[in-house]
Amino acid sequence: MGNRIREQAGGGRRFIQRVKEVPLVMRQESNVAKNKPMERREFLRAAGKIAAVTAMTSEAFGRNFGPEAEPVRYPEPDVVALDKRFKYKLGNSPILRLHRGTLWAEGPAWNGVGRYLLWSDIPNNEQLRWLEEDGHVARRFRFPSGNSNGNTFDFQGRQIACEHGNRRVVRYEFNGGITVLADSHGGKPLNAPNDAVVHPEDGAVWFTDPGYGSLMNYEGNRADTGSLQPYQKEAIYRVDPQQGTLERVADDIYKPNGLCFSPDYRKLYVADTGASHYPDAPKNIKVWDVVDQRHLRNGREFASMELEGKTGFADGIRADTDGNVWASAGWVGDGYDGVHIFAPNGDRIGLIRLPEICSNVCFGGTKRNRLFMTGSQSLYAVYVETQGAHLT
Repeated sequence: MGNRIREQAGGGRRFIQRVKEVPLVMRQESNVAKNKPMERREFLRAAGKIAAVTAMTSEAFGRNFGPEAEPVRYPEPDVVALDKRFKYKLGNSPILRLHRGTLWAEGPAWNGVGRYLLWSDIPNNEQLRWLEEDGHVARRFRFPSGNSNGNTFDFQGRQIACEHGNRRVVRYEFNGGITVLADSHGGKPLNAPNDAVVHPEDGAVWFTDPGYGSLMNYEGNRADTGSLQPYQKEAIYRVDPQQGTLERVADDIYKPNGLCFSPDYRKLYVADTGASHYPDAPKNIKVWDVVDQRHLRNGREFASMELEGKTGFADGIRADTDGNVWASAGWVGDGYDGVHIFAPNGDRIGLIRLPEICSNVCFGGTKRNRLFMTGSQSLYAVYVETQGAHLT
């Protein structure tokens, strides 16, 4: 059977629907039906046959976010307020797909001076760059990238990257050199650093080390230890760049993933994705109090990722200036995957629905009011009525 394309309008949006050609016998039944009134029983029988033949799936009705997509009717239907506290949806701002073609996009970081967004494609061992002035995307901004995952910039404008493949955190210098900030602790290699943030007071780099890049060759180099903890217990670390020292600040978490500070830097939020390998691990975001700019105390659950009986994973997270936490979310499906927004008390107040798993987010743009979202194979963006609390 051949395929044909049909466009269908509905709900103020246009859907691209791929329909298989109906077999001749079906067309004959349809023609006969044209010549006489159709009984309800006959209609249902014919409809059942058509449904079985066309085999409609959810993908057939998926929204097209690409550059050739029809314009979306405002307000954006996939930015959803769940609570009156979610006041960040703009009436005339659409979700746009800025790029497609990665295998597992991660680690978006905004550079305010260069006006570009940097992000990683871990399996392809490269970093990409999107330019604000004309939307140009440059592949292999860095290649090889050490299977880099999370990226950020320090307050001197230098890029910091977490490399899965080399199991280290590095800083790219102005002269083109690379400084290794951390690659071992307690005489053992790090597992595979994942994401990083920088504290403005002392320039300390805080990062997570869940070890995913050492559990597979697809995103790094598989360790030969045969352990879910490739080289040591998963943990959160702090690098003092002045002293060159590395301190483990917390390990009361299964697999720490994305992290961010609160706007006042008094709290540190960390997503726990340990349920990927540990059956007893919760699917949640944790929070600690930051004490004396260098210690974590009172670790506790900030928010559960359960929504209407379904629970996925949070991954990359960012805070806005009002103290809300914007968390990438996925591994459930349509209506869940995208971005979940949590109020400062942990209540879920909003959703941004995407057609694929969202791995990470960051605020950027000239006014830091554009949310960039790395999907599995794409880069998305939407303007919101808030700003990122930090540089990137």
